[in-house]
Amino acid sequence: MKAIIRKFLDYFLLGVLSIVPILVVVQIVVLIERLLRDAFLSVHGYYENYLITGLLFAITVGALTYFGYRMRSGKTYVMSLLESYVEKLPLLSTVYRVTKKLIGIFSGGGQNKQREVVYVEYPKDDVWVPAYVTNRVGELYVLYVPTSPNPTSGFTVMIHESKILRSAMSFEEASSFVISVGVDFPHAEDAAAKVLSQQES
Repeated sequence: MKAIIRKFLDYFLLGVLSIVPILVVVQIVVLIERLLRDAFLSVHGYYENYLITGLLFAITVGALTYFGYRMRSGKTYVMSLLESYVEKLPLLSTVYRVTKKLIGIFSGGGQNKQREVVYVEYPKDDVWVPAYVTNRVGELYVLYVPTSPNPTSGFTVMIHESKILRSAMSFEEASSFVISVGVDFPHAEDAAAKVLSQQES
């Protein structure tokens, strides 16, 4: 009887774990749909005309797509003008500048196109974790060490170049490694070889 119950629980937990990624995607889609619906209803409540509301949304989507296209090739005059105004505001300029740099790092745009991933001993020696390089001053590296399974929470550390190991992982692969709590481990052989050679030296 115990064996049957154990098998039942194993299969049940396996089924739950197998559907979790799908549920996460569904939740994200539902959240986006809810935000769009609320925005649509708020605009429609103001104009009370579906044609005007649909037209405004079409214009908004087109404008955002155009801005995205132009930002790939270079800033538009409107964006440069808006940035110049925002950068003159004391508190908002700091928030805007930091947010822009973070988005640039994780999207591959902006001033930092390196998007380097390294391994670092954290929180103690002989415990290696992947980290994103967010800044560099000479031989001093500023790293963001993400925590599993949510890479948006983590720690920012400053460390000497001699204390890090280069990684073959991209930003996306490192994020996948963190979110999957190590199940998805790209370039595992490369990481193992580097860590073992570092421990032996």
